[in-house]
Amino acid sequence: MLKKLPAVCVGLLLTLSVFAATVELNEHHPDTYTVQKGDTLWTISSRFLKRPWEWPEVWQANPQIRNPHLIYPGDVINLAYLDGRARLSVSSQDSGSGPRVRATSLDEAIKPVPLSEIEAFLKKPRIISEEDFRTAPHIVAFEDHHLNGTTGQLAYVRGLDASAGQQFAVLRPLGRYYEVTQDGAPTRLLRESMEDRDDRPDMLWRDGVWNFSLHGDVHFVGYEMLQFGTLQVTKGGSPASMLIITADVEVRTGDYVMPLDTTPYDFQYLPHPPRQVPAGMGVIAFADALNAAGRLQVVTLSRGARDGVENGQVYSIFTPGDVAIDRTDYPELSAKAFFHPHDAEVQLPEEYIGHLIIFRTFDRVSYGLIMDGIRPVHLGDHLYEPDHR
Repeated sequence: MLKKLPAVCVGLLLTLSVFAATVELNEHHPDTYTVQKGDTLWTISSRFLKRPWEWPEVWQANPQIRNPHLIYPGDVINLAYLDGRARLSVSSQDSGSGPRVRATSLDEAIKPVPLSEIEAFLKKPRIISEEDFRTAPHIVAFEDHHLNGTTGQLAYVRGLDASAGQQFAVLRPLGRYYEVTQDGAPTRLLRESMEDRDDRPDMLWRDGVWNFSLHGDVHFVGYEMLQFGTLQVTKGGSPASMLIITADVEVRTGDYVMPLDTTPYDFQYLPHPPRQVPAGMGVIAFADALNAAGRLQVVTLSRGARDGVENGQVYSIFTPGDVAIDRTDYPELSAKAFFHPHDAEVQLPEEYIGHLIIFRTFDRVSYGLIMDGIRPVHLGDHLYEPDHR
């Protein structure tokens, strides 16, 4: 049958078969799609590609647009074939019939992930060192003997060297991270919750001193702090008087005062696979969930910028397999089961959960947003390259 096809068609089929082995289109992909407000780069890519993170592989830059990697509501995404390879390009709503340069605000550009789901995590959490935590100024009282403080009230802060008019962040510790190493190599990163503690806690690990002898050496990594308000100095001194300008929750004595984080956040990046998955990378905490996390929820991961983790990287999530007991070859109460109990154990394979994308990194930990999945994510789940099966 193949011999009866025209030579051009045969060549095209062969080219597409090679392309399909690398970048696969969705079976029911559209030929064009008009970008809508609320779309993200991931959802748009999912309309065309089976693997949304491969968007850069098929993206064709448009010279009519100042930044061809940015798209906006009203733009039309076109699927076409160039030299036998699928290409996605954009027709700008501003380009009209001739070449023109778009002047649309960058703020209106389509984001790689839903910004509303991660904006709080871009601005509020931060990881600080033990020294910064131990020496941070803290709130000791409120005006008129109030037990807690709210917007518009005065707070009194001890240990702050500042002048009237300066603004600071008010933070509360959520947890602390520590790393277990064996022979100098990191084996796992763990998080201990510190919520609802009013003092500067001693360094007592939840798992106890046995970590030192059975699991390796324990090393402190950093404190996870939540910024939930801003204060402004009204009168310097010790203590300093500070006006509560904003507060998401009531301010308490013992809350910490630190400089505002002025680091610009990366809102624009292309989804892409990591060059290499850091060894032992996994889920160690949930940012907005209790026992399990699902689509568009944030998880904390056990590797960070120093391990090569960066914004836009896409990982697949796998849950460790359970251990099953083979009761066919090792019947219960049999001699085989009694004398060889470990031989009856069968380690089941890991199971695929979904994909996540990195949106903020610190030195030792990072935050990821779950983009898709077929089951909930749990603590201890492992991360691999996005095509891992």
